[in-house]
Amino acid sequence: MIRVRPMMALDWPDVERILASGIAGGEATFETATPTWEAFDAGKVTDARLVAVDTDDRTVGWVAASRVSAREVYRGVIEHSVYVDPAHTGRGVGRALLDAFIDAAEAAGYWTIQSSVFPENDVSLRLHESAGFRVVGRRERIARSMLGAHAGRWRDTLLLERRSTRNGHDTP
Repeated sequence: MIRVRPMMALDWPDVERILASGIAGGEATFETATPTWEAFDAGKVTDARLVAVDTDDRTVGWVAASRVSAREVYRGVIEHSVYVDPAHTGRGVGRALLDAFIDAAEAAGYWTIQSSVFPENDVSLRLHESAGFRVVGRRERIARSMLGAHAGRWRDTLLLERRSTRNGHDTP
């Protein structure tokens, strides 16, 4: 049984461990090292930052987002990342996190959720599609991978988007 709850500073060691696994795998991010808690905390919105915990209250996944711009007109647009502990993949953790994240983001007034995903990351693409995300573009050769099987190679990302059904719709 998985429970999703707000992320707290005391979750950082497990969040960092899960992020480090994603970095090492080379299919989740261009990042090459984990940030400090202070840097992570400063860069993520607090109203939609969640962890998934198992029955022993161990963190098995997390989701967090950043604003895409400091400009006021984009205040409702965030870019998220979702990570699952490799030992817990295929158990619905990612879907539980993404569903709870979408609910929290909509409750906070966000109208667009974005994510950049490597085209080879079929699991993430299927997860996002099942949660209502769609591919809105391909960024060709956006950055060079520094780790993993793709080290030294330029890679594409797919830009995914989910538009809120509650926020950002003007009615006459």
